[in-house]
Amino acid sequence: MSILVIAPPSDRPEDGVRLNHVLTHALADIPCEICTDMTALPSLSGRKILFAIPLGAYGICHAYITLLARLRADATLLHSCVGGMIVDGLSPLYTKSTASELAFTANQAGCFLLGRPLVEGVAELDNFRIQAKNLGCDKETAYLSATQELAQRLLDHSPIHQPRPNILALHASSYHVSNTLALWNDVKANLAPSCDITELCLRNGTLYDCSGCPYTTCLHFGEQGGCFYGGIMTDEVYPAVRQADAIVMICPNYNDALSANLTAFINRLTALFRQTRFYDKALFAIVVSGYSGGDIVARQLISSLNMNKSFYLPPNFAMIETANHPNEALSLPEIQARITEFSAQILDICAR
Repeated sequence: MSILVIAPPSDRPEDGVRLNHVLTHALADIPCEICTDMTALPSLSGRKILFAIPLGAYGICHAYITLLARLRADATLLHSCVGGMIVDGLSPLYTKSTASELAFTANQAGCFLLGRPLVEGVAELDNFRIQAKNLGCDKETAYLSATQELAQRLLDHSPIHQPRPNILALHASSYHVSNTLALWNDVKANLAPSCDITELCLRNGTLYDCSGCPYTTCLHFGEQGGCFYGGIMTDEVYPAVRQADAIVMICPNYNDALSANLTAFINRLTALFRQTRFYDKALFAIVVSGYSGGDIVARQLISSLNMNKSFYLPPNFAMIETANHPNEALSLPEIQARITEFSAQILDICAR
């Protein structure tokens, strides 16, 4: 099998020079084909796809917008596809926000995303200083190496299944008023016969946020399987994450952002991440907004847990609903059909 590189042409020739160089050299020994016409995409279903987006100095690529429109117009365009992405820009801005936008849109169109699916190149490649130092090379070579490693992981990817998966659900809400928990309760009932489920509540002062220990301190405690600040994270959350085949983040929309305690969980996960990668663990989410903005919260989860912490992103990873009054979510039109579909999606991804 080969990789299909979807590479929208840059607005200006100079915007695409570095990305073209990276693709030419990093993919030299990897079987691939390249598509540059966003209005005439080949058949995509079941393909392994590497998106390669040139943003230039201003974070704009009109051909990329055409691609985005195609993906948003067809919810099945990337059915059974596996994806990764390279986003190259000539400023220090826009690469990560573009990547999260593309990741969310591709995922909504049916694309599975690898854990850590993004290689980004910013102005002067300053984001590769540490990698270059660790590899004993210059920043350009580190960029090429990261792209080649991503492409090889994409090429080698095969599905991960467990006969009886372990699901970890994390929330910081109250069952009395929470729409997200009401939805999760019905999803959980569907999963229970086929899965082992652990549910942890991170509310009521049980979780302190990361205070930014020095790298060596964080590494020291991470190597021992803990964190300097201890508490529920080291006693309950870390062991549950290690054991889980998938995590379900239960996320009400707080001012177009994750709640403070769920954000603290992600921040505190860094100590465990220094010791353990999560490439073999799936990320799912239930997101409920009072008015709008569920996609913003979903993109925060993608950026923090898929791109940063290496959880893989199954197709349509998030159930996104809008409900305001307590338990209103369960009375939304056709909500039980969506609950059933989301539950089946979790089982399809995680269980044989």
